Amino acid sequence: MIFLSNLVNGISLGSIYAIIALGYTMVYGIAKMLNFAHGDIIMVGAYIAFCAAQYWGFPPLLALFVAMIVCTLLGITIEKLAYKPLRQATSLAVLITAIGMSYLLQNLALLIWGANPKVFPSLIGLDSISLFSGQLSIRGATIVTIVANMIIMVSLTLFTSKTKLGKAMRCVSEDRGAAELMGIHVNTTISLTFAIGSCLAAIAGLLLCSSYPMLMPTTGSMPGIKAFTAAVFGGIGSIPGAMLGGILLGIIEILGKAYISTELGDAIVFAVLIIVLLVRPTGLLGKPMREKV
Repeated sequence: MIFLSNLVNGISLGSIYAIIALGYTMVYGIAKMLNFAHGDIIMVGAYIAFCAAQYWGFPPLLALFVAMIVCTLLGITIEKLAYKPLRQATSLAVLITAIGMSYLLQNLALLIWGANPKVFPSLIGLDSISLFSGQLSIRGATIVTIVANMIIMVSLTLFTSKTKLGKAMRCVSEDRGAAELMGIHVNTTISLTFAIGSCLAAIAGLLLCSSYPMLMPTTGSMPGIKAFTAAVFGGIGSIPGAMLGGILLGIIEILGKAYISTELGDAIVFAVLIIVLLVRPTGLLGKPMREKV
């Protein structure tokens, strides 16, 4: 039962990584850039939900809704002010800007909320369930996290394959110039991608702090890095790859800490990533890109 408990916890943690990784993979797949400020948007979403529930007395769903709105507007603003002027710039310039935006958000959080850690209130009121005569107990937060990941994954897949906006996003991802010639508004499509990714970051921030209730100005940094690793692991640019990479990464991390070494848990995760990329440089579900020269 200990193995099953660790497996469920790994799937739960991996589901959080998967939701965060979706933001990374969508932005990279469409805008062809790595938004390293994405992890800090998670932190902002968690703080907004914290303030809405703790200080303003909002119910959990309303607190989540407020956090989603704030993060969506923040993502659009960051894209307009920091990334849109760099559309034709080199990849290095965009990367440095993303890192600078990450540090800016962290320091603004320090100024607004201070450096002291805060205990995140329990916003998920679902009771734990017991299986196998009480030998296996699954927390309500774990159930909600796994279900939320599945709903988000299915919704995004349907959105990108069935809706007009989703098809426009796929066209921009395939060939930005050709999409513009066909009448697709590329800048609006990229802004929409940032909006969706930032909205998902707010959800991930609340789920992360509900499962691990210590909140501080660097809350999103390490999960953000691991989620980026999950996106690369599964095949960056692939929505199913982000989900697969996130869940596998979560399972590897939890099982590694449980059966090998707590101190080496993170090292095991990145070692597995290196091995996978040596065998499949594009990730598990990534597709090789061929360029004509």
